[in-house]
Amino acid sequence: MIPRIAFTPGEPAGIGPELAVKVAQKGSNAQIVAITDPQLLMDTAETLGLPLKLLPLSADASSISTPPGSLYLLPTALEVPARPGELDTANAAYVLKTLSVATDGCLQGHFDALVTGPVHKGVINDAGTPFSGHTEFFAEKAGAERVVMMLATEGLRVALVTTHLPLKDVSTAISSTLLEQVIKILNTSLQDLFRIPSPRISVCGLNPHAGEGGYLGREEIEIIEPTLSQLRSQGIILNGPLPADTLFTPPHLTECDAVLAMYHDQGLPVLKFKGFGHAVNITLGLPFIRTSVDHGTALNIAGTGSAQIGSLHAAIQHAVTLAKLRNT
Repeated sequence: MIPRIAFTPGEPAGIGPELAVKVAQKGSNAQIVAITDPQLLMDTAETLGLPLKLLPLSADASSISTPPGSLYLLPTALEVPARPGELDTANAAYVLKTLSVATDGCLQGHFDALVTGPVHKGVINDAGTPFSGHTEFFAEKAGAERVVMMLATEGLRVALVTTHLPLKDVSTAISSTLLEQVIKILNTSLQDLFRIPSPRISVCGLNPHAGEGGYLGREEIEIIEPTLSQLRSQGIILNGPLPADTLFTPPHLTECDAVLAMYHDQGLPVLKFKGFGHAVNITLGLPFIRTSVDHGTALNIAGTGSAQIGSLHAAIQHAVTLAKLRNT
């Protein structure tokens, strides 16, 4: 099987186009289909001094992999020419269109997985479209009741109960219902996508020292522990709630297949310290496979030729592997 992978480079003024051209040099054992403006890619390739051949996409080409120096193309035009490092609200519509085309293609079975480059949330919102991130966008498009954001690198997977929330809103957002939904999606995804028969999940407490017996917060006592106990009775293997400052140490990590953090900056700084540039963002709970880079648009280096492709290459490899597992 040669998987067909949709790829959206993301914000055209960021490093996404450069990453696309650079990762194309490696080729792939899958069919990588860039959903973007062809002139943007060709101009970027010329600036970088790298060869690039854009291959037409056809219905009977699904068994053909991607040769080095090439990408398959599903053309989507920019609204206005893009300049590296210079955001333009006019191109927010282009970014959203690439995401919509990719999502529709996945839902219709034209693609086996989706890989996304970095987008800039601010410029999309400035253009008048409320946008909190890829994860929420795909959930709404796919009609998924709940999705889970998980990042993975060598030796560590971290999933999140809440994602892009101000810290002051995290405590009130965490409920037994939310926690149960997230844990069930995480457990099922580890079984179905990663082929782990009995996943072991370690759960962070919300408060310092996991609440210190209620002296530093009662969410662990009133919400987290009762929910974990209920889910353990259903056969899910859960350890916690544990203090986050000691959970992310080798003795604990060797005993789990994934860590569940309560909020974005509780779990992701540790993961990115361990694997930044090679980590992958995976959205769980969607009806299709979606992976992404672990970094942003890097406007400050856009157009300089210095962007590193490690995370994008890892995201593509994860997408290919997961697509093959799903189809076996």
